[in-house]
Amino acid sequence: MSDKYDLVVIGGGSGGLAHAQRAAEYGAKALVVEYGRLGGTCVNVGCVPKKVMWYTAGHMHHFAHAADYGFDLSVNGHDWRALKTARDAYIERLNGIYARNLANKGVDHVSGEGRLVDRHTVAVGDREYRTDNIVIATGGRPIVPRIHGAELGITSDDFFELEERPKRVLIAGSGYIAVELGGVFHGLGSDVEIVVRKDGVVRSFDPMLGGELLQAMRNDGISVVTGVHPAELSQTADGIVMTAEDGRHFGPVDCFLWAVGRAPNTERLDLEHAGVDVDGYGFVPVDKYQTTNVDNVFALGDVTGAVALTPVAIAAGRRLADRLYGGMEGRHLNYDDVPTVIFSHPPMGTVGLTENQARDMYGETVRVYTSAFVPMYYALGAKKGRTHMKLIVVGDEERVVGCHVIGDGADEMLQGFAVALKMGATKRDFDDTVAIHPTSAEEFLTMR
Repeated sequence: MSDKYDLVVIGGGSGGLAHAQRAAEYGAKALVVEYGRLGGTCVNVGCVPKKVMWYTAGHMHHFAHAADYGFDLSVNGHDWRALKTARDAYIERLNGIYARNLANKGVDHVSGEGRLVDRHTVAVGDREYRTDNIVIATGGRPIVPRIHGAELGITSDDFFELEERPKRVLIAGSGYIAVELGGVFHGLGSDVEIVVRKDGVVRSFDPMLGGELLQAMRNDGISVVTGVHPAELSQTADGIVMTAEDGRHFGPVDCFLWAVGRAPNTERLDLEHAGVDVDGYGFVPVDKYQTTNVDNVFALGDVTGAVALTPVAIAAGRRLADRLYGGMEGRHLNYDDVPTVIFSHPPMGTVGLTENQARDMYGETVRVYTSAFVPMYYALGAKKGRTHMKLIVVGDEERVVGCHVIGDGADEMLQGFAVALKMGATKRDFDDTVAIHPTSAEEFLTMR
């Protein structure tokens, strides 16, 4: 293994791996430094194992409606340990695939913590590697508040280490992780309560989505309590108890989960040795080309504090390689209109502007179309799920600037509509497209 490279990437997550491999395709001599398992948060303790758990809870949803379709079905419990064993084996296979992909691309890999010696030198242990360019792609980690007893709680990372399903769960948080893991626990039979600091869940999304998800969760039996500021955790003989700042007590529970945000992994990088700036939260600021304040040091993915999504990190990493090593001058990622899905129960998807954002930008030229209905899946049963959609358009041409949906199938239907929005589609384009019937997705094309 060499001590001199064209590129050293610190962080073997989605963005770092994508960048290093694309750079190697262009002929760059690249090294990836990673202290943990290859694949980063997404593969090991994020979207991939989370989606396995979402599928698992989804089976319970379908079992509950099987009788509507004539099935005489009984479910004799769920083996959490067996699921964990199978899921862990799947993730381990993925780790191996990532390692083989690096080797096949000719990218070197060092296991250990990377730190900057100067703007052209990265140290791992007692060995130093000289390089033309450095890319910081170290991702983030779950935040645990600094309150008494906070260590009694677990984080989303720890969730995937649970050997048994806890019967009573209390979750603090209102974002992706809180609603997704809360839905998984509840779907598999746990009693779940979620406490949020403000007045709802997923508040950064269009209010329609947060409002409908909150109602759906409560209808399913998940308790959501607003206006709660955790002050202390304590262990009692019957379980963990959380005390709020206003004196209210929650619990006792078998498992308390912190889902209150993520912090960047930058404090051990010695960025100051290369003169690289961080903001007050430890994130690495970059320009639209992923460049830090040091012109040969770049950062991408969650560590930048931009849109914290795996496909965003991958896209940014590949575009950076295209520019640095592929001769594509000016190549960079446009962070506008990034689609995303929350794997809640039911799932929700969004791309483009919220209604409030659109009105702030375009004022009275905004028009909003909505649809709410019971999907055909529930036609034969007494318990009805619902789907809600919102289409936001602007101007006389009614250009589509926002698509939002919550309901079964939202996760799969949104991708195509994201392409349409990115291409500048209008409401007329939607109207002129022949709908696929009977589907929920067709409702986006028939709104009046």
